[in-house]
Amino acid sequence: MLREEHLPDNESALHVRKGVTSSHDGFASPQKKRFRKKAEQLPDVQELAAKVIAGERKDLAKAITFIESNSNSHYAYGQELLQQLLPHTGRSIRIGITGVPGAGKSTFIEAFGHMLCERGYRTAVLAIDPSSSISGGSILGDKTRMESLARHPNAFIRPSPSGGTLGGVHRKTRETMLLCEAAGFEVILIETVGVGQSEFIVRSMVDFFLLIILTGAGDELQGMKKGIMELADAIVVNKADGHNKQLAEKTKREFNQILHMLQPATKGWASQAFTCSSIERKGIPELWDVIQEFEKKMKAAGTFDERRQLQTKEWLHALIVEQLKATFYQHPYVIGNLAEMEGKTMTGEITPAQAVTDLFSNVYRQEE
Repeated sequence: MLREEHLPDNESALHVRKGVTSSHDGFASPQKKRFRKKAEQLPDVQELAAKVIAGERKDLAKAITFIESNSNSHYAYGQELLQQLLPHTGRSIRIGITGVPGAGKSTFIEAFGHMLCERGYRTAVLAIDPSSSISGGSILGDKTRMESLARHPNAFIRPSPSGGTLGGVHRKTRETMLLCEAAGFEVILIETVGVGQSEFIVRSMVDFFLLIILTGAGDELQGMKKGIMELADAIVVNKADGHNKQLAEKTKREFNQILHMLQPATKGWASQAFTCSSIERKGIPELWDVIQEFEKKMKAAGTFDERRQLQTKEWLHALIVEQLKATFYQHPYVIGNLAEMEGKTMTGEITPAQAVTDLFSNVYRQEE
């Protein structure tokens, strides 16, 4: 990376200063050329917002890039852009999709997305993997497996990296979703690529949460947390085709029995299990009918808007926690003393609670 230096007003950024004569051989020893760092020219906010609203894909992708950037200037620009677009958001149905590895999430999303696009719905797919910054290729791999859907004029597929933190999912994915809504996408599909806590985060930003499983309920239930099942507004037994169809029906009945004993994921809605074949495209139109019925019923009851308002409140508090954490670790006292505190706690010289009290009392020291 080139080092930014201040040059006299009469000196060009490309000018090479006079060499210094060497005392050994008399040859000039030229110094390295120095360049003045050019400030980045960001697009006009109102112009880019207008292009996003007009549904221009390239400009939507550009806007998302600003939202996802960790640059301070990009962050400020992205927030200003989002403020411009906010009145045009909130008009989609947001669907979260999760499932164990191998359940066929990508195949299902491609089949489901194709059906929606063919019916005239503009559909955006956001794939989330909280570990993507470490593992690298899982998100892009999912995008590659959706090549057919990606080519459809009504579809938009975007990897949604978390920036290495679950908090990143809270901000970047939510804001990317809002940008897609402003661009006129009526259905937003958010897929969790990773497993674990990401399901709970995605549940907190969608209207309808779909859990995709495979046949063989016994094995599935052994490896599935009860908490994740309680998040689902519907469970889909995928790959219900060929010789597997009969077993899929059996799995569906077993899950319906279990769902009756669990607390509903959404107040006023009875979660059910269904079967589908993503390859044969069977059961998918019926599932869309269920989601539309859910939306209609929840809006009539006021639950739909109430959930979104609570989700926004949760988002606010999640961002507060992330900001407090970042501010704490960037504080000069913490930077200078944290390693020492860690050493003292590991040797038993002080307790972790005492170390925390010391750090916080210095970070948030009140002026007398």
